[in-house]
Formats: sequence, structure tokens, C-alpha cells
Amino acid sequence: MKGKIRSVLVEFLTSTVGMSLVALYPKKVKQLSDKGLTLVLGDNLSLSERLMRRAILKKIEKNEDHEKLAELHKTYWAKQGDDFVNNTEDNLKNIHLPAYKDVLRILMDETTNAAIPFNKLVEIGTGNGSVLNYLSLEYPNIKEYIGIDLSTEQTKINQINYKTNEKLKFVGGDVLDWLEEQDQGNFVFLTFRGVLEYFTQQQLVQFFNKLNTLGNIIFFAIEPTDADHDYKENPNSKIYGVEGSFSHNYVQLFKDSEFNIWYSEQKNEVGHPYLIKIVGAKNFE
Repeated sequence: MKGKIRSVLVEFLTSTVGMSLVALYPKKVKQLSDKGLTLVLGDNLSLSERLMRRAILKKIEKNEDHEKLAELHKTYWAKQGDDFVNNTEDNLKNIHLPAYKDVLRILMDETTNAAIPFNKLVEIGTGNGSVLNYLSLEYPNIKEYIGIDLSTEQTKINQINYKTNEKLKFVGGDVLDWLEEQDQGNFVFLTFRGVLEYFTQQQLVQFFNKLNTLGNIIFFAIEPTDADHDYKENPNSKIYGVEGSFSHNYVQLFKDSEFNIWYSEQKNEVGHPYLIKIVGAKNFE
């Protein structure tokens, strides 16, 4: 009951005070936008800034301006990704990675048992690299593990922290740019608990189609989605949640890009209102 009252109050303040502040202080709006608006961690935003942030996201959602929203997300992860990692590192190490070890084993079993040899595993949005490091130690048959992250600062930290693990390589930048520099090969791609949710549907289509030209691909997406997203009623991607991220119909998007689905399930996480979709796809028989 208290949570519902709080939610109603926040929505009221957003649509009144927040919207008014956005109209009155355009320079502040630009300042917030230039930092990205994806997440609020600790006390990094004042109450007025939080209300402005919500008002900005609410307007974007109303206008269905997915490109603008994706731009804000990209800015956040490029400029504040290292701050997010610093604030959530313990949860990743002590809660999320242990909880998903069996799920990650499904990917590695599929990779190991494939008739085609896979020598490279690429984690998009690698964060602090702990998932990638874990996989490199548990599954030595893959020779190169590549972690791509928008945060160049976090990439530098990872390069120092994992300098003794010769299998790991960390790259700062956009995965779409990285793909343009790659030769043909056999690649495994992984996203862990929230990466593709910041891509627009159009960007995902572009991404999956590009992968299809690269070679033999195994993709394993572990991604949050809106628990209320009815794909039959609304097959397209939609904005949802406090972050204003995208809920995607991953199975359909992979199929539309001529991938075969070899694994699909969903998980509930205690204390979270979303569903985690786990989808394995590949572009070969």
C-alpha cells in the first residue's frame, strides 16, 4: 500500500514540479542529458534533478522517441559506466554471477558440443569483466575472451586488473564499430543481465543482420524485459521501467534475422518487477 501511494505521489510530482523545472531550466536539462539519464545511484542527483530526469524520460516515452532515448543511454554508459560498476560490483560478484552459473554452463555446453570450433567469446557490456574472467577460467577450450564496453575508463581499469590473464582482451567503444573491423570467423556473443535493453529495435535488427555476415555465430542473451509485455498484442519493442529501457521480443527479432533459437526460458528475480529472458540463438544448423 505504501509503495503504491509513493508511486502515485512521484508521478504527480513528476508531471507538475518536474515538468515545470524542465521548462524553466533548459540549461540544466542539457547538463543532465549530457551525462546520460539511465540510472540514479545513491545521492548523485538532487531531488529536483531526479524529478527533472523523470519528466524528461516521461516526455520521451510519450513521444515514442526511441532514438533519443537510446542516445541518452549510450551517453550514460560511456560517461558513467565505471561509476555504475563501482556501485554494483559486490552484487555482481556475490549475487548475480553465482545465481547464473548454471545458465552460463548451458551456453558453454552448446559451444563445446558444436561441430564448428569456436575460439572467440565476446561479452558486450562487460562491466568489470568478472563474468568474462570466470568463463575464461572455467572453459579453457576457448582461446580468446573479448570484453567490449562503452566506458573507456572501465576498460582501462579492466586491462590493469586482469593483466595476468592472457586470454582476456578489453575494448572500449561501441560493438557496432568493433564489428566493422573484424574478419570472418566463428564467434560466441554474450550479454549478461542488461545490455541489449538499451538498443532500439532498429539497432538490434542492424546488429543481428551484421552478425550474420561475420560468420558462424552463437548468441546468448540474458536480458530484462517488461513482465507485462504481451508479444501477441504488441510484437514491437516498448519503453518501460524506471530506467526507460526497452523491452524487446528477442525470440522474434533473432528469427527475423534468420537465426535459429536453440534455447529459451525466463526467470524471476526476487525484488525486481521485470522478467529475465534467456535466449540462445545461432545462424547455422
